[in-house]
Amino acid sequence: MALNKKPVTGMRDILPEEMRIRDYVTGIIKDTYRNFGFMSIETPCVEDIGNLTSRQGGDNEKLIFKILKRGEKLNVAEALSEEEVVDLGLRYDLTVPLVRYYSNHSAQLPSPFKALQIGSVWRAERPQRGRYRQFTQCDIDILGEASNLAEIELILAGATTLLRLGFQGFQIRINDRQILKAMAVWSGFGEENLSNVFITLDKMDKIGLEGVERELLENGAAPECVEKYLGLYRSLQEADRGLGDLAEILEGVLDPAVIQGLQEIMDCVGATGESGFEIVFDPTLVRGMSYYTGTIFEVAIPEFGGSCGGGGRYDRMVGKFTGKDVPACGFSIGFERIILLLVERGFQVPGQPGQKAYLLEKGLGADALREVTAKAQADRREGMQVLVVRMNKNKKFQKEQLAAEGYEDFVEVYREELRH
Repeated sequence: MALNKKPVTGMRDILPEEMRIRDYVTGIIKDTYRNFGFMSIETPCVEDIGNLTSRQGGDNEKLIFKILKRGEKLNVAEALSEEEVVDLGLRYDLTVPLVRYYSNHSAQLPSPFKALQIGSVWRAERPQRGRYRQFTQCDIDILGEASNLAEIELILAGATTLLRLGFQGFQIRINDRQILKAMAVWSGFGEENLSNVFITLDKMDKIGLEGVERELLENGAAPECVEKYLGLYRSLQEADRGLGDLAEILEGVLDPAVIQGLQEIMDCVGATGESGFEIVFDPTLVRGMSYYTGTIFEVAIPEFGGSCGGGGRYDRMVGKFTGKDVPACGFSIGFERIILLLVERGFQVPGQPGQKAYLLEKGLGADALREVTAKAQADRREGMQVLVVRMNKNKKFQKEQLAAEGYEDFVEVYREELRH
């Protein structure tokens, strides 16, 4: 029986045309983030299963690709529970590995530590447009900075990257987990119900206000609490009331410093004079990860119709490893969705100056081959991108293909001479 030539469900083979775009975007991301002072790190793709299932990853913990124990440690026949056969898992995001990394190496790292990490992650979920079971994440995080400077730097770094990639008219939606909690408590929800309320509210962009109301009621929420909560949201939305109005409504339930901090972030980002995007307060923004403790933010690009990146503050996560909390905040750009949008736009990677292709006739002698090799190396030392390849029978089609890849200067090398 023939082997299966297709990739497994939810994972992809990436052809050279898209790979060129991915490499270009990765370069822009790294260059921009380094301009903001972020330093590259790398962590293993495999983590201890206890770290991955520590109730910090929300629903993503249900999607872990788990790894069986090896050798004599694996005894499936006599195992009575999953814990007896599983000890590792593929990472589902880059935040848990980063925090473990920081906890292990903090004595060797600067404070605050500005980390840049790009790598594959895996989630066993249902594939759909812009969502795969293996995908690339590009994260920047600031650990050891308790002030709003962390949020401001992360938001500006992410927005600057998107602007450099040609995106315009996008929104940075921002909220705070403490505001979400205060709105729910003000509406009468008990502390024990908040997680379920937030999970439902996070679906607002998919199921709408009526869908949120219906799901809350179906999950057993008190009708008067649902009515009061959604009434507050409607009043904020319809009257275009801002953070100042919300501070008055939630007086006695919410620390005024939370509102002031969020307003400070928005004012500072706005004061930079950057155009092409806006930062807006969104009282329904939740973000799915349960490790968020404060500010949360998300990128909304109109042509995608969903989130294309996001992040927030997670001040208590390092303490899970070390016993001592460290302020932390991070942002992850939606790499796969950005690539999808660029491909759909027909994006072409800007050509490199001096792209040359040497086309060698079949049967070229050793002396001519040495001469061509030397010329190609000399061109490369000058910074040119040079391809040396055998000439096809259909030379015209071959040159058309190479031209589509950005090659403009062709040198046809025949047995008797070099021809431009």
